[in-house]
Amino acid sequence: MAWATARHILVSTADECNALKAEIENGASFAEIAAEHSQCPSGRKGGDLGRFSPGQMVPEFDKAVFTGDVGVLYGPIKTQFGYHLLEVTSRG
Repeated sequence: MAWATARHILVSTADECNALKAEIENGASFAEIAAEHSQCPSGRKGGDLGRFSPGQMVPEFDKAVFTGDVGVLYGPIKTQFGYHLLEVTSRG
């Protein structure tokens, strides 16, 4: 059974998502940005979503997690919850 671990940051707008992405790409800590800005409870854990299987997340999120490369920052990814920055941390 396929699985992945990932972390994410959830915000309300694509503009905010892009601004945070730029901060992280310029060396800011993903975990610190998640703790400060994410609207998801996972922000308190640095955005860590733990381990999950295909179909457990919304389709847009699932597609990015199970087709994207590990260790790459993706986003903004729009879902019904808002805009996500996403990093796949492992997959098996």
